[in-house]
Amino acid sequence: MLKPRHLLTLRAVVRTGSFVIAARELGYTASAISQQVSALEKETGLVLFEREAHGVRATAAAHRLVGLSVPVLAAMDDLGHQVRQLATGATARLRLGSFPTASVRLVPPALSALTSAHSRAQVQLEEGEPEELVAALNAGDLDVALVYEYGLSPRRWSDGLACHQLVREDLVLLRARGSGLSPRLAGLSQARWITSREGTAGALSLTRLCAAAGFEAAVAFRSNNYDVVRELVSAGLGVAIVPGLGHSPGHSPGDSVEATRLAQRLAFRRVMALHRHENSNPLLGTMIGSLRGAVPADEPYVHATRDEQPHQPVGKGGALLPSATDPRADTP
Repeated sequence: MLKPRHLLTLRAVVRTGSFVIAARELGYTASAISQQVSALEKETGLVLFEREAHGVRATAAAHRLVGLSVPVLAAMDDLGHQVRQLATGATARLRLGSFPTASVRLVPPALSALTSAHSRAQVQLEEGEPEELVAALNAGDLDVALVYEYGLSPRRWSDGLACHQLVREDLVLLRARGSGLSPRLAGLSQARWITSREGTAGALSLTRLCAAAGFEAAVAFRSNNYDVVRELVSAGLGVAIVPGLGHSPGHSPGDSVEATRLAQRLAFRRVMALHRHENSNPLLGTMIGSLRGAVPADEPYVHATRDEQPHQPVGKGGALLPSATDPRADTP
């Protein structure tokens, strides 16, 4: 197989008419140039130069081979450029997984920052719940996954995944403004509740919070869309507990929803970005930085966090000890 390096050498010798000058231009010795030309002649079966006392003379075959090599060398040069672009993330592709709330609040500003830095980058967005996203991540179908865990429903990620903490959200009690309902969880035992789909971490967190307050929540409506939840609360159809990214001041129509931060010790949700340790995608670092920059800085229920793994007491078999899920205070 012809080597591009040998074709470049041939072109330089034909243009300069000298092994010595070509060697000087290419950074080789004259002997190395001669060896490359000999190798090319052996590979092609062509006589490329006539050796003379004071130099070399290119044959018609050499001129023809130089002409034929022009598009090949141009393509190789373009390939090298594309590889360099790929290595710096300029034309790379990144596959991002996210859950709906983060897709609305974090992903758009993060992708705006990413594409500002890498205008030719291609991003593929997939949505799902943490279990689905982590499975896709482990299978190599995603580069980065935005996932969450509730303080009352902590999760564990496999050892092969790197975890970057992004957000700590307060859990917020939503009531229709003017409803007269208590801002304290313990005073809402008779209320109708609106929560997420049965079996989700959000629904489990509500169950545990209400159990700690001494009652079982009477769930009237379920939706995984926090816009829908806020509308239902606004219409006076029940009360709800949502994470900070699911409710920010000014989100409610006509400011008809009143929000109160829950003060229980584990009344929070964390959002983090996961990726495989061995992933070498050049856009990865920029994506993580862009996600950090997308965290709202002026909202009372949303707090930027750093890569500090919280200590969680662990029992036999990797189970969380009961103290990790023991809500304490019940003050607004």
